[in-house]
Amino acid sequence: MSDYSTNRGLHHVERVNKTEFFVYFALIFALAILPHVVVWLYQLIRHARLPRLDPISRALKDAEAVTPMIFRG
Repeated sequence: MSDYSTNRGLHHVERVNKTEFFVYFALIFALAILPHVVVWLYQLIRHARLPRLDPISRALKDAEAVTPMIFRG
């Protein structure tokens, strides 16, 4: 005989619409590009060498990190 009362606290996780995720990802990416370009140029001038990551890579990393946090809560 199975005891089904032990899994009572679990709930089904709803899937997020991919379109909504992409819209948030695109907005965060677009808003992150400008600050990263400014910081990249500042580091380029200050250190007289290219930074390890370009501004687009940094903005993508930020968007990839922040967007899932929006849908977790």
